Amino acid sequence: MRKILLVLFVGFSFLAICQPPAGYSVVKDLEGFKKRFAIASKLIKSIKCNFTQEKNLSILSETIKSKGVFMFMKQNKTRMEYISPFKYLIIINGEKVFIKDEQKTSTYSSKNNKMFENINKIMLDCVQGTALENKNFTSIVYENDKQYLLELSPKLKEFKDYFKKINVYIDKKDYSVNKLDMIDSSGDNTVITFSNKQFNNGVSDANFIAK
Repeated sequence: MRKILLVLFVGFSFLAICQPPAGYSVVKDLEGFKKRFAIASKLIKSIKCNFTQEKNLSILSETIKSKGVFMFMKQNKTRMEYISPFKYLIIINGEKVFIKDEQKTSTYSSKNNKMFENINKIMLDCVQGTALENKNFTSIVYENDKQYLLELSPKLKEFKDYFKKINVYIDKKDYSVNKLDMIDSSGDNTVITFSNKQFNNGVSDANFIAK
């Protein structure tokens, strides 16, 4: 009887884990998706777009909303400039991290901060089409008629302490990132949605120098 219950428990647990989100189904040709994602991403040398960020905290009744401009440039350069409701700037240029608020600018090394290093790697993996090759995550890929959904679950304890799961929504038209949904260990989440994307235009090295 115990063996039967154990088999049933494992079977139901497996079904729960693999249950696609509403409106999505599991991608059948995973290798084909990986190849198309990688090829399309190699054509992207730079990105400039708007973003909206929504942070949902269980201790607050209202969602915290922010807006700004996101930029990316190969190799390993990202910029997130928050414009409203407050001004805040994050620049990652190689191993250097610059953070500027309304009072001061601080400089860090991503090598000395594993969280910065890992988050930056996730962003770069998503843009460069290598998200499924990140050894620090297990992944499942779903799709609907408009986009793919990459469900990334961290393997390392040091990362599980921060994130329970990261969902990456990929546009089927150009394989660019539409949205990131980062769910932390408490169940709170941060959603970043990208819009008005411009590829290979309007971004230069000067955008990744803190001023």
